Amino acid sequence: METMVGWLRSRDNDMLVWMNRRPVNRGIQRLLGWWLHTITHTGGASFTLATALCGLLLLKGSWSAAGAQALFAVIVSHIPVAIVKRKIKRLRPYQRLPHLNICKKPLLDPSFPSGHTTAIFAWLMPWLLVDTTLLIVLLPAALLLGLSVAWSRMYLGLHYPSDVAAGAVLGSLAGALSSSLWSFI
Repeated sequence: METMVGWLRSRDNDMLVWMNRRPVNRGIQRLLGWWLHTITHTGGASFTLATALCGLLLLKGSWSAAGAQALFAVIVSHIPVAIVKRKIKRLRPYQRLPHLNICKKPLLDPSFPSGHTTAIFAWLMPWLLVDTTLLIVLLPAALLLGLSVAWSRMYLGLHYPSDVAAGAVLGSLAGALSSSLWSFI
């Protein structure tokens, strides 16, 4: 078992280093850096909670309900995030791997699971499920947004791939559960 954990940790580190690297071309590096430094904030509490609340208050019908579901999903998804972060206390990648590229104000709390990735996927699911006839249009945009936030967390040296994978699963489950339970409320 220890050998398997060591192997998984090694793959996690290798993938993180690959996701954290900077392009050689300066123009691409600046554009990519701008995109990932900007998009990472859409996974934060301010964006996800404020936009869900706006959806609830400003939209009509099932879209308003999707706003309420997104708000509920983001709030509920962070209960297990807080519990797991306190229990596991995994160091952030930049604290363990000093050669990583990091952002200007790195976070100090534990890294597992990624709260930003959890929030964006919890927020996305109700919007995706509000009208399944629009899924073919909404899914690519949702994947671009969700995966960009997940990648940004590794690009900034704040999370391991397993952190963002756990956050994506946790957030998706919370969002889907929120949407499916809403009809009973």
